[in-house]
Amino acid sequence: MRFTARLLASAFVAILALPIWQVKAETTQGSANGVPVMSDVGAPPGTDALAVQWTRVAVPNMGVFLIAVARPSSAGPFPSVLILHGSHGFAQEYVRLAKDLAQEGLVALAPCWFQGGSGTGAQFITPISCPEAPPMPNPSSPEAMQIVDALMHVVRTLPGTRADHVGLLGHSRGGGAALNYILKFDNVQAVVLNSSGYPPKMTEVVSQINVPILMLHGTADSPEDGGSPLTNVQMAHEFEAKMKAAGKPVEAVYYEGGRHNGIFTDATQYRDELQKIRSFFLKYLSN
Repeated sequence: MRFTARLLASAFVAILALPIWQVKAETTQGSANGVPVMSDVGAPPGTDALAVQWTRVAVPNMGVFLIAVARPSSAGPFPSVLILHGSHGFAQEYVRLAKDLAQEGLVALAPCWFQGGSGTGAQFITPISCPEAPPMPNPSSPEAMQIVDALMHVVRTLPGTRADHVGLLGHSRGGGAALNYILKFDNVQAVVLNSSGYPPKMTEVVSQINVPILMLHGTADSPEDGGSPLTNVQMAHEFEAKMKAAGKPVEAVYYEGGRHNGIFTDATQYRDELQKIRSFFLKYLSN
């Protein structure tokens, strides 16, 4: 079953003419009906050093999405990856991750997929304001699926990318949205779940998952630094076991003593995760 949101996303994705920040340039891309239309905007306050392309996308009846786009230095087209942030909100750390993946031969997009942020995990990131984005959705809700599908449309139509070589990378709530998305849509070729939640109901539907998954999880994940009962490492082990028992393509890496936001707080873990994410995506998205 496909959400009607695909019709919305495919029919119209536009960039608002009056950005929050100073408009730098405007380019028009799309099919004969004139969509999507994309405009670059200036870097949000405090992010100049990140040196990425910033774009602003408005989806009718949904909201405005600020997106950081990082590209390899050589000519494409390249596989692409959409990065979904966690409950703590959009942050410079996700843009850094996009930049680092771009150096490895991937076009990486880090969008603000909902406004604000909450939870104890907020202390581990440097937030980027995006007040016009939609409210924070439940990761399994129709609203979350509509948002992710609209952003996936942007990724697939972005110049210099390969529309049939797209990956999803989600942290925490973003991982939950990514996992639910691949149960309902078939336009993703590989998924990385970082510190994701694995509710029991998800282990009951692994037979419906046909996308390779890489799980990255800390053994000390807990609510104390942004996790939840659903991100407990035992839940991750149970999901992995169910996937393997069903013969589904899954790889898992568990970081001993790693916390829920270890990718942002532990430089060694970050480097290791980056290498594994890169290898996984290039394995499944390059052919």
